[in-house]
Amino acid sequence: SYLIQKLEGTASGGGSMPPSGALDQATIDTIRQWITDGAIDDRVAASGPIKVTSLSPAPLSVLDAPPASIVAGFDRDLDASTVNANTFVVLASGGDGTFSDGNETQIVSPLISVPAANPRSAVFDLTGVAMVDDDYQVILSGTAPSPIMDLDGNALDGEFAGAFPSGNDVAGGDFLTQFTISTPVVLGPTLPQIQAIVFGPSCGTAGCHTGGGANLPGVMDLSSEQASFDNLVNVPALQVGGGGAFRVVPGDPDNSYLR
Repeated sequence: SYLIQKLEGTASGGGSMPPSGALDQATIDTIRQWITDGAIDDRVAASGPIKVTSLSPAPLSVLDAPPASIVAGFDRDLDASTVNANTFVVLASGGDGTFSDGNETQIVSPLISVPAANPRSAVFDLTGVAMVDDDYQVILSGTAPSPIMDLDGNALDGEFAGAFPSGNDVAGGDFLTQFTISTPVVLGPTLPQIQAIVFGPSCGTAGCHTGGGANLPGVMDLSSEQASFDNLVNVPALQVGGGGAFRVVPGDPDNSYLR
C-alpha cells in the first residue's frame, strides 16, 4: 500500500507521513494489519445479535481441579457495562447434578470483567473462591431487561445446542451449559481412603465380602468403613492355612494375615 510506504518513508516521491514526525513501528504495523484484514469500514454499526463463540472450561468438561477463571468468547466487542453478576452467573448444583430443585448455590466472583486487551471476552474470576466437587452451570444472559450486549446495543443470541457459535439468529435467549469438578481420590494410609478406593469398589461387592452367609467370602463384611474395621482388626483369619494369625495386627503389617 502506498499509505504504508509513505508512513515508512519508502515511497518513491515526496516526504514521509506524517510531516510532524515518523510514527513508531508498532503503530504502522497496526495500520498495516487493518489493511491486511480488508480495510473494513468499521464505523458502520453492527446489526444482529451477538453470539458466544467459545467457553473455557469447555461445555460438559470434567475437571480434576477447580479452574482459575471461566472465560466466555464472543463474536464482537462487548459493552462492558452489561457484563456483571446478573448477566454472567455460575451455579453449583448442590451435589445432585440438577439445577431446578432449589438447592443450588450461586458462586460469587471477586471480579467479573471484560478485559481491555480482549473486549470480545468476559472473565468470571475465581481467585480465592472455594469450589467443591460438583456440577456447575454457566449462564450468560440474553434475556431482557438485562442482556449482555455489544457496543451497538445488540443483545446476546444465547441458545446453545452443543456447538459454537450459540444462537438461533434471533436476539434473546440465555446461554446455558455446565461443567463438572471431580477431584481424584488419592489413596492414603487411612481407613476412609482405603475403603473408598479398595474395599468398597473391589471387595464389598455382590458375591464377595458382603457379610452374608456363614462361610467365606460372604461372612467377611467389607461393605463399609465400620464393617471393614470390625472384620479385619484383631480378628482371627478363618481361611485354611491362616494358622491362627489375625487378619490385621495393629502396627505389625508383616505379621498380619492380610498382606
